[in-house]
Amino acid sequence: MGRNITTVSQYIYRSSLYRAGSQQHTRSWLRCLSVQRPAAVKSLNAHPAHLHYIGKQPLVYRSVGQELELAAAEYGSTEAIVSCHEQKRHTFRSLLEDVDRVAAGLLKLGLKQGDHVGIWAPNNMHWYLTMLGAARAGLVSVGINPAFQGPEVDYCLKKVKVKAVIMPETFKTQNFYEIIKSICPELPHSVDGRINSANLPHLKHVIIDTPNRLKGALSFDDLLGLGNSDEREAIAQLQRYVMPDSGCNIQFTSGTTGKPKAALLSHYNFVNNGTHIGNRNQLDSNSRICVQVPLFHVYGVVITVMAAMTHGSTLVLPAAGFSPADSLKAIVDEKCTVIHGTPTMYVDLIKKQRELKLPLKTAKMAVTGGAPCSPQLFLDIKEVLGLDHVRTVYGLTETTAVIFQSRPGDNNERILNTVGHLQDHVEVKVVDAEGHIVQFGQPGELYVRGYATMLEYYDDPEKTKETMGNDKWLKTGDQFILEADGYGRIVGRLKEMIIRGGENIFPKEVEDFLNSHSKIIEAHVIGVPDERLGEECCAFVRLQDGVESITHEELKEFARGKIAHFKVPRFVIPIDQFPRTASGKIQKFKLAETYKQMQKEKA
Repeated sequence: MGRNITTVSQYIYRSSLYRAGSQQHTRSWLRCLSVQRPAAVKSLNAHPAHLHYIGKQPLVYRSVGQELELAAAEYGSTEAIVSCHEQKRHTFRSLLEDVDRVAAGLLKLGLKQGDHVGIWAPNNMHWYLTMLGAARAGLVSVGINPAFQGPEVDYCLKKVKVKAVIMPETFKTQNFYEIIKSICPELPHSVDGRINSANLPHLKHVIIDTPNRLKGALSFDDLLGLGNSDEREAIAQLQRYVMPDSGCNIQFTSGTTGKPKAALLSHYNFVNNGTHIGNRNQLDSNSRICVQVPLFHVYGVVITVMAAMTHGSTLVLPAAGFSPADSLKAIVDEKCTVIHGTPTMYVDLIKKQRELKLPLKTAKMAVTGGAPCSPQLFLDIKEVLGLDHVRTVYGLTETTAVIFQSRPGDNNERILNTVGHLQDHVEVKVVDAEGHIVQFGQPGELYVRGYATMLEYYDDPEKTKETMGNDKWLKTGDQFILEADGYGRIVGRLKEMIIRGGENIFPKEVEDFLNSHSKIIEAHVIGVPDERLGEECCAFVRLQDGVESITHEELKEFARGKIAHFKVPRFVIPIDQFPRTASGKIQKFKLAETYKQMQKEKA
C-alpha cells in the first residue's frame, strides 16, 4: 500500500509541474485518493531530491544561424541592437545582411567549418556581428576577456587553437595591437594578412576594428568586403549543413582559481536555453534590454543575446565596458524596459542612481545573475530603480547559462529566498558526499542533466570526466537545497565552505547577513587560517560613503538573535573595490592573498 501511495503522489507532483503548477489539477487528483490523501500529501516532501521539469514549449532542433533567419523574417524592421557609444544601429533585417558579410569574409580567408575564431573585445558592434557571423559560417566563436594581458591571451589562443582573432585597436588603457605583437612578433611582417607564427602556429589572421592601417592585420571593414554577392548568398544555403549538435561557442570558465577551462557549447544549447530564458522573462518585440554584462560571458551571449534574438527584443549597449552613469542614461534615452546585470553591477547602479535621480520611467524589470544576490540587494534594486519586477537566474558556464530561474508571478518570498524554479526540460538531483541522493529540503551537491549541458571541456577529456560522468550528470560544485515544488536555494560553493572548529560555515549566508547592515554596501567572506580553530571567518566590506570603519563588536551586536555567534566574522576589513572577473564574480583567492600580505606586514 505504501508503495502505491508513493507512486500516485509522484504522479500528482509531476503532473502539477507539467501543467505549470496548477493547484486545481493537483487537488482533483488528491480528491481521488479519498482516505489516503493525508499520507499522499506528506509523501511529497519525503521523496529523493530529483526532478525533471517538462516545459510547455518543446525543444527545437535549430542552429543559431537558422534562428537568426527566423528572427529577420518575423521581426525584420524591429531594432535588434543599438550601440550607444558607437552610434550604430541594426534592425534584424540589416543585421542578417552584415552577419552574412562577416561569415562570407571568414570563409574567404580560408577558415573551414569547425575552426575557431577568437573575439577579444569589449561590448562593441563588431563583437556581436562576429559571434553571429561565425555561427552562420559553421565556425566556433571563442570569447576572450578584453581585460586579459599578453600571457593570458597567449594561453587562450593556444588552448583552443584559434585560427583568426578579432579585436579593437584599443580599449581603455589597452593597446590590443601592441599586445598581440608581443606574443606574435611575426605579425607586422606577414604577407597578404596571413600569419606564420612560431609561438602561435594555429593563428593565421588578425582582424582589427580600426580605421588605421596596421601592419600585418586586416581591418574589420576589410573583412566585411572580402566576400562577393554570390559568396554572401551562399551562406544561406550553408545553414542546412551546420548541425545544431555541433560546437558553436567556447566559454572560458571564470578563472577565479587556476587556469580557466574551455567549455564547448552547441547551437542546440544556445537556441533552446535562450528561448526558455526569454519565455520566463516574458520578452517580446517591445522589450528593450539595457546590457551591462560583457557579451563574451555566457550571461551576455545566452541570457542576453540569444534570449533577445529568439523573441525579437532589442539590445542596447550603453558603453563598451560597464559604466553605471552610461547605463542610466541609456535606459532613459533608449526607453529600456529591462536591465541585465550582475549583483555587483546593481550595487554600483543603485549608488549612481541615488546620486543622479534620473527618471527611469520605462524600466520595468531587472534580471540578475552571474553570482548570488543578497535579499537586501533585491529590495534595493526594486525600490531605488523603481522597478515592478526583479528576476533571478542561476546556472553555470557548463550548463549554457540557466538551470533555475524566476517565474512570472513569483511572490517576494520566492524572489528573495530562492534562485527560482527549475528551467524547462532540465533534470536535477541533489546528492551527499558519498554520491547518494538526499531528500527534498536537505543540502547536498547539485547535479544537472539535459539539453543545456556542455559538449565537453575542449581538448581536456580528464577534466570533462571529472565534471560530467558517462551517465551525463554534470556536477555543479554548488551546495544546494532543492524543494519539492521545484524551487532551489544555493547554500554556497563546496570549495568555499569554512570549517571553524568543526562548524561548517557557508560564506553566502554570512554575506547576506552583512549586506543588510546599514553601514555596508557589499560584503564578501573568506576563510583564513587560525591556529586554534583551523579556520576563522574574515569579511571584506565596502562601506557606505562617509563611513570609515565597522568593528567586530558592532557586528556581534547586530547579529544577536539573527545568526549563530560562530558565523560572525572575526576579522572585518574595509576595501574600496573588490577584485572581480569580467563576469562580476569576486576573485576570493585575491582577497586571501590580501589578507596574507596584511598579516606579513603586521609581523
